Amino acid sequence: MAKTNSYNHDLRELQIGLVRYQQWAIKTGAKALVIFEGRDGAGKDGTIARVSAHLTPRSTRVVSLPKPSERDRSEWYFQRYVRHLPARGELVLFNRSWYNRAGVEPVMGFCTEAEHAQFLREAPAMERMLEHADIRLVKIWLDISREEQAQRLDARETDPLKRLKSSDMDRVAQSKWKAYSRARDEMLQATHTGHAPWVCVRADHKKAARLNVIRHLLHTLAPEAVRGDTEPPDAEVLFAFDKSALRDGRLAR
Repeated sequence: MAKTNSYNHDLRELQIGLVRYQQWAIKTGAKALVIFEGRDGAGKDGTIARVSAHLTPRSTRVVSLPKPSERDRSEWYFQRYVRHLPARGELVLFNRSWYNRAGVEPVMGFCTEAEHAQFLREAPAMERMLEHADIRLVKIWLDISREEQAQRLDARETDPLKRLKSSDMDRVAQSKWKAYSRARDEMLQATHTGHAPWVCVRADHKKAARLNVIRHLLHTLAPEAVRGDTEPPDAEVLFAFDKSALRDGRLAR
């Protein structure tokens, strides 16, 4: 009970910090886009729910796009995402993003090798354009172990309250674990840049992951006068990507 009370207290204080950030962003016109990526079952939905829980819907949008239509597939790849970029004073949270082309699509055969390679070349340039447009971009990769993923995906099948989270992709997540690992590694190395870095979150423990993601958002997006004495993220949970993380056990193999 003590741990639960501590989590609830910490979460409330961090969510108050997010409200203060949003008040500042609305006043100053700051624009922010947060991309949440990760393996199936990594906790994107739950984390986004805690981030957005007390923010105003007028200035906050959660974007989770459906399977592309035939028309979507005929457009410039980034086009359907550009429509959802933040305007003045807005915070947009992408629950998966253009990085589908670096993960799900190549693993599942939904794009060609050439399209995948082109995306990895173009994404950093696209994200540089966002910087030039004064859109603050935060990219978060939620990582979990194979064992934890198996338990979470099984819960989606057995818990009636989690049935709506189940998808066709879940059914192959475990069998294609290594392919997803290779795609993740290639994506992080190709698209981690100075202007649009990746941070990685060890998300086997959902509550710790959520708290540290919010700490990171406050330290990244909010000025010091707004974030106050918010603690920085725990480096054991959330860390800036570097190639050594692919070898030292910080990212699940």
